[in-house]
Amino acid sequence: MSLPPILLPSMSSKPKATLSLRSGSVLPFLFFAATAVAFHSHSAHASPQLMTEVDARAAEEVRYASFHQWLSEFRRYAANQGISEATLASAFDGLRYRERVIELDRYQPEFVRAIWQYLDSAVSSTRIDNGREKYAQHRETAQQMQQRYGVPAEIVVAIWGVESNYGSNFGDFSTLESLATLAYDGRRRDFARGELLAALRIIDQGDIAAEQMKGSWAGAMGHTQFIPSSFEAYAVDGDNDGRRDIWGSIPDVMASTANYLAKAGWQAGQPWGAEVELPASFDYAQTERRSSAEWAAQGVRAVRGELPSFDSAAVIVPAGANGPAFIVGPNFRAILRYNNATSYALAVATLADAIAGREGISQSWPRDEAPLTRDDVRTLQQRLNNAGYSVGTADGIMGPNTQIGLRAFQRDQGLVPDGFATQSLLERLR
Repeated sequence: MSLPPILLPSMSSKPKATLSLRSGSVLPFLFFAATAVAFHSHSAHASPQLMTEVDARAAEEVRYASFHQWLSEFRRYAANQGISEATLASAFDGLRYRERVIELDRYQPEFVRAIWQYLDSAVSSTRIDNGREKYAQHRETAQQMQQRYGVPAEIVVAIWGVESNYGSNFGDFSTLESLATLAYDGRRRDFARGELLAALRIIDQGDIAAEQMKGSWAGAMGHTQFIPSSFEAYAVDGDNDGRRDIWGSIPDVMASTANYLAKAGWQAGQPWGAEVELPASFDYAQTERRSSAEWAAQGVRAVRGELPSFDSAAVIVPAGANGPAFIVGPNFRAILRYNNATSYALAVATLADAIAGREGISQSWPRDEAPLTRDDVRTLQQRLNNAGYSVGTADGIMGPNTQIGLRAFQRDQGLVPDGFATQSLLERLR
C-alpha cells in the first residue's frame, strides 16, 4: 500500500530552520523568539509560572515558523514534481500544523485489547443490524460490484462497517494537514511525504477538492479509509461521473474497495476460511501453509460441514490452544493486505458472515485470560532473550519472532507450543 520513500534533497529528516536571509526567511523571527526566552529566563522578577508560559509560547512560535518554512520548501518540491500552482494554493494556503496529530502518532496505549474484546465491538449486534440495513439499501450497487470484481457484496459492506461504521465515523481531519504535520514531525516522515505528494496529485486530477479531503489523523480517507497511494492505485469511478469519490459516492466506495481486494488476490467463489476443530495431538508450532487435504490428514475437521477446498491454507489459533481455531485461505490473506492484523481480518470475515445470515464463531474465547500490557510484553521479550530464545528488540509488540521464541520456550517446558502469551507464561519466565 505504501509508496517508496520520497527523499527530498533540500530537506533534512529532522526539520531545521534555515539560516538564510532571503525573502521570507525565518531567521529574524527565530532570533526574536530565542531572545524572548533568554530575557524571561534571566529576569529576576519573572515568576516560574510566567517563565514556563513564555518559554512554551516562544517554543510554539519557533515550531510554527519552522513548519511553515518546511512547508514552503515542500511546496517548491511538489511544483517541481508537476503539481499545479492552483492545487498548491488551494492545498497549502492556510494549512496548519496539528499538534493533536503528533499526540496521536506518538500515543501507545498501555493495554492491548484481547482479540475477543476487539471482535465484541467490531462485530456487535448493532453493527450486524446496520450492515444488513446498508446492504439492503445499496443491494443493486453491491451486487453489481460483486459481479464486476468477484468479491462478495457482504465482504465489501463488512469492510465499510469495520473501517468507518458505514460512513458515520471516517474522520474529520484535513488529510493535507495530517500528512503535512506527520511529514514534518512524525515517526515515519519519508512515508508521510510520499503520501502528501500522492494527496496533491489526487487533488490535481480533480477527484476531490482540497477542503473536502477528510479522514483520520493518520491520513486514511473516506468511507473505507484509503491512504492516498492506495487511492491512486485502486480507487475506481463506480458511478461514471468522471471522479473517484470515496467520500460521497457509495458506488465509488464499493467499486474501489472491491477492486482493492481483487487486486490483492481475492479468488472468486472461495470462502475466506472456516472454523475448525483440532485433534489433541495437533502441533501448534506449524506455521506452513498446506492444502485442505493435508490438514484433514492431520485430523483437522470443520466445525460445520466440510473443510473448504484450499490448495494453500494456514491453521490459526488467535487466542492459543484454548480458543477457537480457523483454517484460512487466499481470501483471508487478501483481507490482510487491506490491514495486516489477524483480528481485523477475522472481524471483516465474521461480520460479512453475519450480514449474509451465516453462523458465527461457536467455540469459546479464553475470556478469563488477562491481556498483557506493552510493558508485560517487553518484559516477556527481555526474559526470552535472557533465556537464550532470541526474539530481537524488546519493543512491546507480539511479532512473529516473539511468537517463535515463545513457542520454543513452551516446547522446552513441556507446554502446548501455541505461541499465545499469557500472564502465567510471563510468571514462569520470571
